[in-house]
Amino acid sequence: MKEISLYVHIPFCKQRCFYCDFPTFAGKEQYREEYVNALIKEIDEKCSDYVIKTIFIGGGTPSHLETEELKKLLKAINKLKFKDNIEYSMECNPGTLSKEKLLVMKENGVNRISFGLQSCNDKLLKQIGRIHTFSEFLENYNLAREIGFNNINVDLMYGLPNLTIELWKDTLNQICKLKPEHISAYSLIIEEGTAFYKMYENNNLNLPAEDEERIMDKLTKNILKENGYHQYEISNYALNGMECEHNKVYWSLEDYIGVGCASSSYINGIRKVNESSISKYIKKIKQNENVVVEEHINSIEDEIEEFIFMGLRMLKGIDLVKFKKKFGANIGSIYSKAIEKNIKDGLLILNNNNMFLTTKGIEVSNYVMSDFILDK
Repeated sequence: MKEISLYVHIPFCKQRCFYCDFPTFAGKEQYREEYVNALIKEIDEKCSDYVIKTIFIGGGTPSHLETEELKKLLKAINKLKFKDNIEYSMECNPGTLSKEKLLVMKENGVNRISFGLQSCNDKLLKQIGRIHTFSEFLENYNLAREIGFNNINVDLMYGLPNLTIELWKDTLNQICKLKPEHISAYSLIIEEGTAFYKMYENNNLNLPAEDEERIMDKLTKNILKENGYHQYEISNYALNGMECEHNKVYWSLEDYIGVGCASSSYINGIRKVNESSISKYIKKIKQNENVVVEEHINSIEDEIEEFIFMGLRMLKGIDLVKFKKKFGANIGSIYSKAIEKNIKDGLLILNNNNMFLTTKGIEVSNYVMSDFILDK
């Protein structure tokens, strides 16, 4: 049986964050029970013929489900065939978690928690639309530790409005003291359709200057390194042996199934996207209709580009042997000019087995990757 990774999308949020452009919804709680039932049906239909090697339940806020809904969903997932020692992650937001929910997760195989924190500063949390305080996060984090979770990620964000270098430094130091196994540190991107985008358009966002954001980026690398975290991807840091296996599936262009509204799948070079409306998704599942609304068969050029773009996000870069095996050609025969140019500019390193970005290259990764777009 083919091994595959599974992503489960929970679209519900108590409140939508001001920077969020994910397919999530606040105030749609009336659909939760029906949604879980529809999700279970889709899981049964699409995942039974695979061995699941990693699971990530994301959103939205999966921990916003009621305890019984969560239990029902996890029990259904557990009927699938799992690979031994599976990494089984679930996103949790402080302010939506309880001891009961954590126990249900633990009892049903979830072994990795990803906490959305973003900042340790309460004033800032409120300004970005988070529903929790830092002390609520600490309470949830300590409770998860007491219950026995020994693989925890904390999401942090810099470049936020009103965030100073000192506040960011304080957040990094406070989180390092807690010693989570994994830290994701992202730079804010103002996405269209978000509350922040409207504020930005109206000149109402007090964003840090570019050079301040560069300092924040350097601080992130330095402070995390001093505390034993190695950077293995542009925005991700881990203690030894604690990298996120599920995300590495995406970055390595391996196959995965997405279930739930607005989720996407990538199997055998075909990308599929599910219906994004919660009510339409439920209705289609109930009526045994196909919930896939988009399907794209990748061309060989699409595959090569995605392999490059995703692979260069990881610090170890692209495995050249794997590239040749997958595409039947040496990377130099396709990209000699782009490689030569970026090596000359000190942005890229090519050795016998790998091609990867330099420290300088990581800072301007979008610029480097634009050189690897193929003519189609």
